[in-house]
Amino acid sequence: MPELNRRTFVGASLATGLSTSLALGDDSVVKLGVLGTGGRGTSLSQSFAKISGVEVHAVCDTDASRMGMAAAALKKTTGLEPKQEADFRKVLEMKDLNAVVIASPNHWHAPMAILACKAGKHVYVEKPCSHNPREGEILVEVARKHQRHVQMGNQRRSFPAIQEACKAVQEGIIGRAYLAEAWYYNTRGSIGIGKLEPAPEGLDYKLWQGPAPEKPFKSNYLHYNWHWFWHWGNGELGNNGVHMLDTCRWGLGVDYPTAVTSSGGRYHFEDDQETPDTHSVAFEFEGRKQIRWYGFSCVVCPNGQQADVVFYGDKGSLAVRGGSYTVYDLKGKEIKKVAGKDGTAAHFENFIATIRGQATLNSEISEGHRTTLLCHLGNIAHRVGRRLKCDPKNGKILDDGEAMKLWSREYARGWEPTVS
Repeated sequence: MPELNRRTFVGASLATGLSTSLALGDDSVVKLGVLGTGGRGTSLSQSFAKISGVEVHAVCDTDASRMGMAAAALKKTTGLEPKQEADFRKVLEMKDLNAVVIASPNHWHAPMAILACKAGKHVYVEKPCSHNPREGEILVEVARKHQRHVQMGNQRRSFPAIQEACKAVQEGIIGRAYLAEAWYYNTRGSIGIGKLEPAPEGLDYKLWQGPAPEKPFKSNYLHYNWHWFWHWGNGELGNNGVHMLDTCRWGLGVDYPTAVTSSGGRYHFEDDQETPDTHSVAFEFEGRKQIRWYGFSCVVCPNGQQADVVFYGDKGSLAVRGGSYTVYDLKGKEIKKVAGKDGTAAHFENFIATIRGQATLNSEISEGHRTTLLCHLGNIAHRVGRRLKCDPKNGKILDDGEAMKLWSREYARGWEPTVS
């Protein structure tokens, strides 16, 4: 059986088995806990609450104000007032809770998901699914051990036209596809120079840090800028690049790279940001295939028309823009255009349907981990300043002890994630 088909078959078989053994039934109310109620968490709580038969039973955040606003918004939308808990561990103890939705900062994604699986909850975890490679490996192992459904929030996996586009690339619509390029643009401002000061009133900063070793609070850490510090975030590559890289990897039918090269830095502003605002990464794979990603955090594309992803083959190219795609011949002539629709809601519905035994996950955690690992490898290559050689069987970095030290991280005592 060809490798791509074999992997698809095995993944589908596993998911089907889990669906059968863990199905809640068509008429069961699915009760969720939402962990993290910032902008994304509040949006997710509203979206899941709109699905028939789903109840957001609890919301959780270390910031009391944000949690209260999310709870009030849910009550206004649904008429039901969710429970509020500052400590997510109390949410995991709720016996009538079926699943959790994790929208906390990145350094919490895998530790929360791992503990949730151990507590018997299914998990929808926002991208990236881990803060470092080892966390992702543990999360996959724990999901298998405890037979939990775990879906990552790379919602393009549920966009109908993107599903169609990736299948078309795999089936040869542009011949042998050998290269995928992806872009991300934004106009983010400077985060400035932070000042040491007390954490805001109502924020449990110690619990917010959780598994990350404690650091004194600074004025430019929260609530979004943590993305740009290695201690908690993964830069633009892990923040938004993960979406595009997932589409690239999916369409090319590749898993782990053989080499990773990074170039870039913090070029636009001089401030406290540690992660690059201008970043390019090349991922090489077996079978003469490559993925290239370009991240621009402080500038927009000059013509405003740059595609999200372009696949190149020996007979043409296919460009994905938003939820649509266009196919071109070798000379750039348009030969097919498909207008798609947003599949974000479908991604949430897919998770719920899988819990009920009606579907299989569109982004099962082993797939989410493979894509997230690309982001980690790109960042590691950037941080050590050299090309990485990788094992195509698992992505492990070869012959570079310094780089492999970044495969995991130092944890605050008592928060080390484990399989057992």
